[in-house]
Amino acid sequence: MFENTFQNIFEKLDRIVINIEGLNKIDRSGVQAIANLHNQSILKKKKLSLIGLINPDKYNSLDQNNAA
Repeated sequence: MFENTFQNIFEKLDRIVINIEGLNKIDRSGVQAIANLHNQSILKKKKLSLIGLINPDKYNSLDQNNAA
């Protein structure tokens, strides 16, 4: 869903801001989708910003769930 929403987004916009403050969970595919979006922004010389604070306990949980 995330990748479909942002597919070719940099053809339309020069800058994307994603607020992660309400993020409770993210799996590997979500992290990969953000990484792909980041790579697209570099290749197309566009700007991508991730903003927002998350609870450190939630962050530690996300980090442990994605460790492999």
